[in-house]
Amino acid sequence: PGRVVTLLEDCGACTWGVAYEVRGEQIAASLEYLNMREAVLGGYDTKLVKFHPQEKDAEEPILALVYIATPQNPSYLGPASEEDIAAQIIVSSGCAGHNIEYLLRLADFMRYFCPQAEDKHLFSIEEALISILPCLYYTEESLEET
Repeated sequence: PGRVVTLLEDCGACTWGVAYEVRGEQIAASLEYLNMREAVLGGYDTKLVKFHPQEKDAEEPILALVYIATPQNPSYLGPASEEDIAAQIIVSSGCAGHNIEYLLRLADFMRYFCPQAEDKHLFSIEEALISILPCLYYTEESLEET
């Protein structure tokens, strides 16, 4: 299992992201997959929350299903410094890929699609990870120089 971005319940907080609409036959298959991955295997609670689309023509929020992490999850790593989280990410991967790519893509998404959201925690983890990477990936030439 990898270190992933997890929603923790905080009544006063705001989360930026993407909502996906599923219809018809997609509903049952999507819920079955998500419930197995997030609720049964992953130790998450499911909740309906108000989602406010960024589109200007959206009149009212829509209800969105989210999965909230619980500390009882056996894979829950709990709070850690940005440097420790970056170190965990570097050595973690899951069935969807390596967690380095997960983090870098998430940070890029936030920069380009949610520029008004300042996620200092996310960008501090990204910075810590980028500062560690050169220490892990070296070539024969760099070994000969040292």
